[in-house]
This record gives sequence, C-alpha cells and structure tokens, in this order.
Amino acid sequence: MSTPHLRTYAGHMNIRELLTDAASRPASAAEPVLDGLSDEAAHRMPADRGNTIAWLLWHAARQMDVQTVALSGGKSVWTSGGWAQRLGVDRGEDEFGFGDSPEDVAALHVDDVAALGAHLQACTDALTAYIGTLSEDDLGEVIDDSYDPPVTRGARIVSIIDDAAVHVGQAAYARGLVDGWRAAV
Repeated sequence: MSTPHLRTYAGHMNIRELLTDAASRPASAAEPVLDGLSDEAAHRMPADRGNTIAWLLWHAARQMDVQTVALSGGKSVWTSGGWAQRLGVDRGEDEFGFGDSPEDVAALHVDDVAALGAHLQACTDALTAYIGTLSEDDLGEVIDDSYDPPVTRGARIVSIIDDAAVHVGQAAYARGLVDGWRAAV
C-alpha cells in the first residue's frame, strides 16, 4: 500500500530534521479535514458534547504556540500574526483551551474556518524555526524536573507535536461524525 503523504529520506537524518518533519505533519493532515468544511459542520459538537472541529484545530495550533513561546521566550504567533482578529476568536494570548468545558467549546466560533489551516501552519513554522536553532545538547537539557523522569527540551517538543497530531486526528474523526466525511486512504 502506498502512503504518498509520508516523506521518505535516503541516508542520514539528524534529530532536528526528524523533529521538523514530525512537526510539519499535523498541519499537512489538517488540510484534507478543512477542504470543503462548512461553517456549520466546523462548529457542530458531535453528540452535542464532543469538541468541535473548529475548537480542535484551534487548540492544536494554540497549544503549539503557547508551548513554543514557553520554550523559546519568543513572541506568540497568536499576537504577532493577529490571529485573534483573523479568526474572530476572543481568547487571550495565554489561552489555548486547556480545561475548557463543553460550554467553552460551544462558545468558540471561528469566523474564517479555512484560516484555521493557515493558523496551524504559522504555529508549525514557529516551532520548526525554533527547532532549527537547537543543538543536540539543547534537546537533552532538562527543562522540568517536577516529573519523574525529568522532562527534556526534546521530550517537550515531541509532546507538543503529539498533542497537535492527536487533535488533528480527532478533528478528522469528528468530521466523519458531523458530515459523513471520509479521508482518502
């Protein structure tokens, strides 16, 4: 079976190249989910309680942005790119949906559903730019010793990517529930 969406590399890949490739995949996976997505379907809660597609894609990007800023000390994409205004979402720079209730999810309305992909791509670009600045020693640095084992910068980056990938996958599943969409396989 062919998997054209997967990239293949001949020869040696360094860890930054691997992380950059992994970081790019959630934004790529969101493209077909957004293709032809109606405003109504984007904001429908599966079974009247599940996260909406709009919320899932917004959260995937926002958690990436907030956590990248925490690691890099840089500026948030949310603010520097004017994404609150572009998406029509009245949420602060540090808000990314963690702990949102079903009512909070239902209240999040995106004015431009198609722009969710561009927002996720902008956050991905910021993360991959940050990854490009890191050495292998930087990736191995412990940044949070409140966990056992302590969390390294590299492990946190993997967690950011994993969170985005999971939420984009949930958005694809939710699309199937709300409008019968199926991913081409």
